[in-house]
Amino acid sequence: MTTLTGFSRTAAVDHARERWVDEIAATPGNARSSEDMTDEALMLRVQRGDKEAFRLLVGRHIDRIVGTARRIVGAAEAEDVAQDVFLKVWMVRDQWAPGQAAFRTWLYRVAVNRCIDHVRRARPTSIDEVPEIADDAPGPLAECERREEGSRLRAAMGHLSDQQRTAITLYYHESLTAAEVAEIMGLRLNAVESLLKRGRQKLRTVLK
Repeated sequence: MTTLTGFSRTAAVDHARERWVDEIAATPGNARSSEDMTDEALMLRVQRGDKEAFRLLVGRHIDRIVGTARRIVGAAEAEDVAQDVFLKVWMVRDQWAPGQAAFRTWLYRVAVNRCIDHVRRARPTSIDEVPEIADDAPGPLAECERREEGSRLRAAMGHLSDQQRTAITLYYHESLTAAEVAEIMGLRLNAVESLLKRGRQKLRTVLK
């Protein structure tokens, strides 16, 4: 397991976390009726200790949470941070209240708090060292240009404040509304709109 830079975990904590991950991964996926349930319905079952429901929730959202963490903390530690997010979700599952927040909104709130905490406590990784994920580009030249643009954008994102980077990640990469971003970040709508505006201005300046 990758060690998070700047964190001093005890062997007992690491062992407990590995046991938890192994236990969840080993849970049989044979509850077909659960697969069609909404996130909120699954979360109600999770609050009763249903590990199969939790496994399904993790499967549904792990890729997006890893992607969010990748953009905020960097690719090298995104998976570890995402794993911490779902461990936190399991531990504080009773704090989610149906009717007060959609599960996805609550999940992103947990993820953002964990990412910001990591950025503030851990030694930052150079954003220029983060590799780009290859995709089905038309050809080598187009791929090279795309990777160069991606590298420039990641470097520019590194110049934003934590809140600006988080707001832009949620709004543009996760396709959330400004109102949803405000709820996740615990800010007023006009504050989020200001963060987005100032973040865009900063990116334009840096990219020039």
